[in-house]
Amino acid sequence: MRETFEARHDVSQREVLRIFGRAIRFVAPFRGRFAVKALLTVVSLFPPLLLPWPIKMQIDHLLEGHPVIPGDYPGFIRPLAEQLVGASPAEILLWTLGFQLLLVFTIGAMGSTSSERDQADARLSAGRDTATTTENDLNYGHSRASGLLGLFEFRWTLRLTHLLNHHYRSRLFERIHALPMTAFDDERIGDAIYRVMYDAPAITQVVYRLLLIPLYSPLGILLVTWTLDVAYGTRLLGWVALALLPLVGLATFPFAALIRRRGEESRMAGATTASTVEEGMSNVLAVQSLGANERERQRFDRDSAHSFGRFRRYIAAWIFAIACLAAVGLPVILWLARYGSDLVIAGTLTTGDFALMIAYFVQLATYAFILGTLWIRLQGNAAGLNRVFFLMDLPGEEDAPGAQPLPAVARGVRFEGVDFDYEDGTAALRSIDVKVPVGAMTALVGSAGAGKTTLAYLVPRFLSPTRGRVLFDERDVAGASLASVRSQVAFVFQEQHLFDTSVEENIRVGRPDATQAEVHRAARAAGADEFIRALPDGYATRLGRAGGKLSVGQKQRLAIARALVREAPILILDEPTSALDPDTERRLLVTLREAARTRLVLVIAHRLSTVRQADQILFLQDGRVLERGSHDALMADPDGAYRRFVELQTRGAA
Repeated sequence: MRETFEARHDVSQREVLRIFGRAIRFVAPFRGRFAVKALLTVVSLFPPLLLPWPIKMQIDHLLEGHPVIPGDYPGFIRPLAEQLVGASPAEILLWTLGFQLLLVFTIGAMGSTSSERDQADARLSAGRDTATTTENDLNYGHSRASGLLGLFEFRWTLRLTHLLNHHYRSRLFERIHALPMTAFDDERIGDAIYRVMYDAPAITQVVYRLLLIPLYSPLGILLVTWTLDVAYGTRLLGWVALALLPLVGLATFPFAALIRRRGEESRMAGATTASTVEEGMSNVLAVQSLGANERERQRFDRDSAHSFGRFRRYIAAWIFAIACLAAVGLPVILWLARYGSDLVIAGTLTTGDFALMIAYFVQLATYAFILGTLWIRLQGNAAGLNRVFFLMDLPGEEDAPGAQPLPAVARGVRFEGVDFDYEDGTAALRSIDVKVPVGAMTALVGSAGAGKTTLAYLVPRFLSPTRGRVLFDERDVAGASLASVRSQVAFVFQEQHLFDTSVEENIRVGRPDATQAEVHRAARAAGADEFIRALPDGYATRLGRAGGKLSVGQKQRLAIARALVREAPILILDEPTSALDPDTERRLLVTLREAARTRLVLVIAHRLSTVRQADQILFLQDGRVLERGSHDALMADPDGAYRRFVELQTRGAA
C-alpha cells in the first residue's frame, strides 16, 4: 500500500490541466457566490481609472501653474476640471484633495496597482515551510480595491473561501473514511492528516486565479488602453502591455515543471514531519518509558530541517523565475522612462501627463504580469491538488452493481471454500468451510498468525475473500450492500478506539439514538457501570484523547458496552477478556452466553477460561481450520492439535 499513497512526481502539463479542471468543478455549489465575487472584481477595475488624474492636476495647475482647460480632459474627469477653471491654488488643492479623499474612502488609495497598501488583504504570520504558509490560503480574503468596496469584497471572499475549503476538505475526509481498513496498515496517519490540513487548501488559489485572472486582467488592459486613447489618442502603452504577455510567459514557462516538482517535494517532506509528530505524540508513553526522548527529538529535528530545506529549494526556483521576469521588465521600464522624458522635454507632454502615464503603465504592467505568470503561479498549488486527488481516487469500499440490502441474519454465517491472500501474495486463509450459527457462542483459537482475525474480518466485509464465499443465511455478502452488512455486526477490536468526548457518547457511537437506560444496561453487562459512576462526572465525564484517563481494562469494558448497546445480530469480540480481572471476566462471559441465545457471538480468544464457555471452538493453524467442536470434545482426542495447544498453555502457566 505504500506505493499507492505516493502520487506521481512526473505529472505532465496535460495532467495538470485535468487536475485544474477537476478543481473548478468544486465551485458548482457556490457558483452564485462566485458570480458576485467576479462582479465585485470587475467593478473594482473602474475606480482606479480616475485615481491618477488629481495627481496630474496638482502637478500641472498647482505646481507648474498651467491654466485649467476642461477640453484637455476626457469626459469622465471633465466635471472636476470645470470646477477648477479660474480657481486659486488653494482651491485647486482643496478640490483635488477632497476628490482623492472620497476615492480613498470608497475604493482605497491607488486601487489595482502593485502596491500592497491599497488592497484589502489579510495574512497570518507564516513560517518557512509549506504547511504554515498554506494557512493563509485557508483564510484567504482579498480585494483589488480598498476602502468600503474593498472591505465588502474582502469579507465576501473570506466567507467564500471558508465555504469552498470546508466543502473540499469534507469530501476528502469522507473519502478517507471510505477506504478499506487495510489502507493505512503500512501508512503513517500523519500523511493523511497533512493532506487534509495543508494540501487541500491549495484549491483556494487555483480556483480564484483560474476564474478571475483571465477575466479582470484582459479587461483591465482594455480599460486602461481605452482611457489613454480617449485622453491622448494613443494606444502605444496598451500594445506594450500586450507585448509583455508572451514575453513574461516565455520567461517563466521553463520553470513550471521545476516549481511543481519542488512543491511536491516540499509537501512530502512536510507530511513526513507531521507523521513524525503524530507518531511521537501517539507513543509518548513508550518513548518516555524507554528513555528515547533524545532520539525522538533528533528524529524530529532531522525531518523538520529536511522540510525546511525542501521549502527553500522551492523558493529558490521562484527566485530564478522572478529574476527572468526582471530581465524582461527592466528594459521596458527604462524605455518608458526615456520615451516619456523625451516627450516632456519636447513639450508634447506636461510633467503631470508623464506622471499620469507612469501610473497607468503600472496598472497595465500589473495586469500583464499577473496574466503572464498565471500558469507558473499555479504550479505549487498543483502539487497539493495532485496529492489530494490521488488520495480521493484510491479504490474505496463500494457496493457491487445491483447490490441489494441484506435481511437480518437469522440462522448463521457460513464460510464456503474461502481462501484469502494479502497483497504481497502471503496466504492467510486456505479452504475454510465452516458454519457459525446464531444462538451459539463460537471461539476462534490458535497461535499468533493462524488467521483468526483475518477470518473474523471477512464477516463484516472489512476484507473480502480471494476465493470462495461468505454467506449470511445462504446469501453471498459480496452481492449485498455494504451498509446492510455492517449494520448487522458489532465488532470489538483488540485495540480499543475511544473518542475525546463523554463516556455516554462513547458508548453511543454505534447507536446515537440509544436511550440512557440502554446505555447504562450495556455498561452493567460489560462490567463498566461501577467504575464509570466513580468517575468525577459519571457518564458525563470527558475521557480525553483516546481515553487517556482510563486503564486498559476500563477501555476494553467501554468498547464491549459500545458493542452491546448496538444490539446487532452478530457480535464479534477480539480478545475481549485479555485485560479483565477474573471477576469481571466471569460476569462478561455470563453476558456473552446470554447474548448468544439470540445472536451470533464470535470470540477470538487465548484465555482458556473464555474458550471453555464456547459452544463451538474452531482451532486454526496456518490459515486452516484443523479441528472444531466443544472444549470437552476436542480435549478428548489425545493427539488433537487443540489439546496440545491447551497443554502448552497450562504447562506454561504452571
